[in-house]
Amino acid sequence: MSFEIRDKDLAGRIGVLETKHGKVETPIFLPVINPVRQERDLPLSEIANMGFNAIITNAYILYRNYGREVSKVGVHKFLGFNGVVMTDSGAYQLMRYGSIDVSPEDIVKYQIEIGSDIGVILDIPTTYEVSYDEAKFSVEETLRRAMEVLRYVKDSEVLWVLPVQGGIHIDLVEYSAKEASKFSEYSMYAVGSPVTLLEQYRFEKIVEMVFVAKKYLPLDKPLHLFGAGHPLIIPFAVALGVDTFDSASYVLYARDERVMTYSGTVKLSELSYLPCNCPVCSKYGVEELKELSKDERVKLIAKHNLYMLQLEIRRVKQAIKEGRLWEYLEERSRSHPSARRAFNELLKYVEFLEKLDPRTRGNIRALFLYDSTSLRRPELTRLKSYVVTGFKLYKEGSDVVLIPANPLLKPFNKAETFMKLLEKRPSLESGNVFFIIPFLGLVPIELAETYPSSQFEMPLNVSKEVIDDLLNTIKAFLEKRRHIITKVIVIADESVNWFNDIIINKLVSTARELGIGIKVEKLN
Repeated sequence: MSFEIRDKDLAGRIGVLETKHGKVETPIFLPVINPVRQERDLPLSEIANMGFNAIITNAYILYRNYGREVSKVGVHKFLGFNGVVMTDSGAYQLMRYGSIDVSPEDIVKYQIEIGSDIGVILDIPTTYEVSYDEAKFSVEETLRRAMEVLRYVKDSEVLWVLPVQGGIHIDLVEYSAKEASKFSEYSMYAVGSPVTLLEQYRFEKIVEMVFVAKKYLPLDKPLHLFGAGHPLIIPFAVALGVDTFDSASYVLYARDERVMTYSGTVKLSELSYLPCNCPVCSKYGVEELKELSKDERVKLIAKHNLYMLQLEIRRVKQAIKEGRLWEYLEERSRSHPSARRAFNELLKYVEFLEKLDPRTRGNIRALFLYDSTSLRRPELTRLKSYVVTGFKLYKEGSDVVLIPANPLLKPFNKAETFMKLLEKRPSLESGNVFFIIPFLGLVPIELAETYPSSQFEMPLNVSKEVIDDLLNTIKAFLEKRRHIITKVIVIADESVNWFNDIIINKLVSTARELGIGIKVEKLN
């Protein structure tokens, strides 16, 4: 197994996964192909023509319906597909019907026989409604089966997937991931059983499950999310490190005449206009679709839904390329309340994301800062942490000068107002001068022209939460150096619209609370 990571942002990455039937770029969505009724729903040839070079099908359905017929020619030739084929083991049928008539060993051997590129062992899915004890059994039995079939996994060219179970019981997800990580013979891991949560728009719970699994799984191996066929969950899952997705949602929604949109799904009967410019939406109107036969309508809606999933993957990849994945999450979090809940859950894990977020980028772009949610992005938390805890004063036992910065005048040390101040105070050019600015906190003059101090855009009017964060950052900085600062000098620049008497009074109160002298000077 070869998995090469080429771009990173947050815990998300663009990678190249190599299989025996070729390479695929991740993140990637794999449409679920039902070998029994696919031609009726949406022919696989049309899916391939849309640009999908990897699919997932069900080894158990093939085993039950076609048996050795598939083994003789191989799954690729049987399906008429030249790309990468991933096969699930029948765990979904096990989850729905309670049992299937095939052993874990037999279904693994069958996937090897039919030439699967990526295979999944016969795990025990943790369904949403099960008790804790039942969930624990699903975890332990899945791990037992992973050990049972290990001899086939070791000697196979198939990339084998080991699912992490536990469902909504997060401590079991943690245990499952820790134990699964010990099986180094497996090429990939997966987070299992989120289907019911997706149907209920419980995206925040899926975010929690993915985070816990990712935290304890090897970072150098791809992570799959089963059943994730909703555009809204994809960017949040990618941001936490999911590389591959699969779902039959595109056709299941279509059978119910549900149309995927940017912010969710809508029944065709409730639409006046189709939601995008894909070939389906460009050719047909809502009324024209309604006039078609049921089978043709399902086929076209399924095709549109696949275009929407494909578009979401491309948007996420572009955001990673540009280093804007956080901004994209902020944007998506405003498209549906469930997405907002997912983003709020993700905010709990910013420390984890910061550790995996790249420190340097080849192509630097300005940060777009919007509101208090932007405060948590890794670039800002790193800057503030460094200035508060690691930055050394130019000279101990001297004054610290705080100058409010105008966000429209960057870099701050080249702004006209600062240059005029420098003429009056040449000593400012060297030593203990800090620009204060919402979102960024404190910017030492030495860092005024470095990223991201001079590469950002922010609103001119900022919220109380953003100002409070600025004041807390300044307080933490001063508190750490309270014994080596002689005095704080605040240069009050009335031309900076966000800076006012309320902020000045709080700075004065903070300095006095810390026992540090403070002087406020008006900038004339």
